[in-house]
Amino acid sequence: MKSLIQTVVVAAAFAAPVAVFAQSNQPLTRAEVHAQLVQVEQAGYYPGDGDQNAYPAQIQAAEAKIAAQNGATDVGGVANGSSDMAKPAVSSSNQN
Repeated sequence: MKSLIQTVVVAAAFAAPVAVFAQSNQPLTRAEVHAQLVQVEQAGYYPGDGDQNAYPAQIQAAEAKIAAQNGATDVGGVANGSSDMAKPAVSSSNQN
């Protein structure tokens, strides 16, 4: 009986993080789809303009604009700016 309790406790400990990081698989609402469409149109993409020759480039450019605008508010990813990787921790002017 004691090993059964230990097994349940260990299983619960491993299952808890999975529940925390689960994503919602719910479909977008009509309002969310409309808001995304308005945002893409404001970025310069007009889906009904009939120009099918520039389709991939136009939507990718609009999505890049939106990503740049939302970059500061997104969670995770790479921060905008520069990196000091492979640079000395102390500047050469401070060394003797």
